[in-house]
Amino acid sequence: MNKALEPMDGVLARWNRKEAEAIYGMPFNDLLFLAQTIHRQNFDRNRVQLSRLLSIKTGGCPEDCGYCSQSAHHGTGLRASKLMEVERVIAEAAKAREAGATRYCMGAAWRNPKARDMDAVVAMVEGVKALGMETCMTLGMLDLEQAARLKQAGLDYYNHNIDTSERHYGGVVSTRTFADRLETLEHVREAGMKVCCGGIVGMGEEKADRIDMLITLANLPEPPESVPINMLIPIDGTPLGQSKPIDPIEFVRTIALARILMPKSYVRLSAGRTGMTDETQALCFFAGANSIFVGDTLLTADNPGEDKDRLLFQRLGIEPMECEAK
Repeated sequence: MNKALEPMDGVLARWNRKEAEAIYGMPFNDLLFLAQTIHRQNFDRNRVQLSRLLSIKTGGCPEDCGYCSQSAHHGTGLRASKLMEVERVIAEAAKAREAGATRYCMGAAWRNPKARDMDAVVAMVEGVKALGMETCMTLGMLDLEQAARLKQAGLDYYNHNIDTSERHYGGVVSTRTFADRLETLEHVREAGMKVCCGGIVGMGEEKADRIDMLITLANLPEPPESVPINMLIPIDGTPLGQSKPIDPIEFVRTIALARILMPKSYVRLSAGRTGMTDETQALCFFAGANSIFVGDTLLTADNPGEDKDRLLFQRLGIEPMECEAK
């Protein structure tokens, strides 16, 4: 019997490369059957969580992430903005709620939040939370005091992706280390928040890197409650702007492995959906993806419009998930 199907009595299954490679390399139909079986044991098979992402501070980031249009190191032509006003953020969240989103994510292009910004960030969390939505933020690295303050404000999730495997990481980012990423995740957990953490595929990594990235997440003391899997959107002016797209079947395999290694996590089909066919997205949902971002943009990148998502959901018989925020 596969480890993912065995009752663990609260004990976390630890995964190794050999096990994960064997699952990833299963015949495609067998892999999808296993992923869908595990998905049905833990989630409603025909419901998908709708999240909305807002860039509350765009551009000018001092990090040099090779995929990112918002890095000050890259000549993408993106102009840096100031932090948005609290009232505007809350108003945008209210619109998202009316459009069916149950989770609101706010992202700022920072290495880490400064003390002068924390009052406004806390007010945003409190305001969105008051709308009855789940709240998520991604602000870069956090120290324990900042994490504790966000928790006190009512932040449900903190997003901080590890991006790729530890082996491949240095070829993507040089301004902070893989260990820095894990330290922030520790601070988020210690503060009592839920973790949103995933990565990006299609950055020139090997299959082993995709597998190792997911093993790292699954083998954390607690796996992330939310695992966004992004397909790289190559952006002119970035070091990865000429990257070749990942094979769609390999992408679906990655989604399936995430579901199998982390049975109780939301697996979010994130950036890159504009480059996917409806059929690829349908396979991802069958492989265990059960969360998407809605809206026309993801930070600075294009995203399928809500009308297109609504039509796809109708064709597949998928319903939006209800909000679980308390």
